[in-house]
Amino acid sequence: MKVALVHDWINGLRGGERVLEALCELYPQADLYTLIYEPGTSSKTIENLPIYSTILGKLPKGKSHYRHYLPLMPLLIKQFNLSNYDLVISSSHCVAKGVRTGDTLHICYLHSPMRYMWDLFNHYFSKEQAGLLTRTGAQLFRPYLKWWDRYSNRAVDHFIANSAFVQQRAKRYYNRDAVVIHPPVNIDQFYPADEKENYYLIVSALVPYKKIDFAIDAFNQLNLPLKIVGSGSELSKLKSLANKNVELLGWQDQPTTVDLFAKAKAFIFPQIEDFGITAVESQASGTPVIAFRGGGALETVIEGKTGLFFNEQSPAALIDAVRRFESINIKSEDCVLNAQRFNKNRFKKEFKNFVQKYTLTRT
Repeated sequence: MKVALVHDWINGLRGGERVLEALCELYPQADLYTLIYEPGTSSKTIENLPIYSTILGKLPKGKSHYRHYLPLMPLLIKQFNLSNYDLVISSSHCVAKGVRTGDTLHICYLHSPMRYMWDLFNHYFSKEQAGLLTRTGAQLFRPYLKWWDRYSNRAVDHFIANSAFVQQRAKRYYNRDAVVIHPPVNIDQFYPADEKENYYLIVSALVPYKKIDFAIDAFNQLNLPLKIVGSGSELSKLKSLANKNVELLGWQDQPTTVDLFAKAKAFIFPQIEDFGITAVESQASGTPVIAFRGGGALETVIEGKTGLFFNEQSPAALIDAVRRFESINIKSEDCVLNAQRFNKNRFKKEFKNFVQKYTLTRT
């Protein structure tokens, strides 16, 4: 088949790009379309494909502040007419699913409905995250972008959601059904340590919706060691909140992060995520997860066996969960075994079977 892959932007190697990487392995002869492409920022597997991008990256600050051009993105993605392909697969959390496909079979792997416009609008466009002009523009264009996000679904024949949490949101916002295929996690990069050390760990972007502030508050009160890996707009604020037992390590390279995962006593996951790859990476390292009871964590953590949940995003609830964790024994091997459910080969097999089902139906 003549296959086209579509991804919102290629300027890093995050969870969405890991999905794209697996799709590129499944369809190595495909053409790849995206709003922005920055060579050298992604994997060789992705960059080996022919990549076609829009003019967005050539606009003023188009590469560094591309989200400011969000109202233009629906128009830009429509510049790609992929009706001459046999199969279009979009990997979408923004506008990728809005490409023109004509009668071509279009399968969308949905990382999330356009989160900037739906449930996380107030996080992305808060006073801490955006200036007055950006916030005003976002409020002005929000009704149009929400309408377009729904309207563009007409071009999608079948949705695949990365979690039951996203599946539910697709139904709520789009009134569309979706099959769940969890994303691939490179669990082979992680390993359990021979001995654990006496610290808890967070690996996260430091932005408001990640809720790192109340985790720091909790550990200040517990006076237990907490290491935080990551960078972002909240870094200065979080440093001012932290006592000496809380270390903000900033961004760390992959080998260092893998080692920190392996030796941590437990991983703290205070936020709601669509899926939450770091919770799986922690378990692949033999490290239990203490997570807020919500979002994708409910699908990746087994309570009492690979971690614990707390019911409120508050210091008191997290403190209680940590104290409960200190009194139980979770086996490292159970965590590793659970993480195996999310390996890349499993993803590729499930995705390939899904595509074959509908391509055979068409033929």
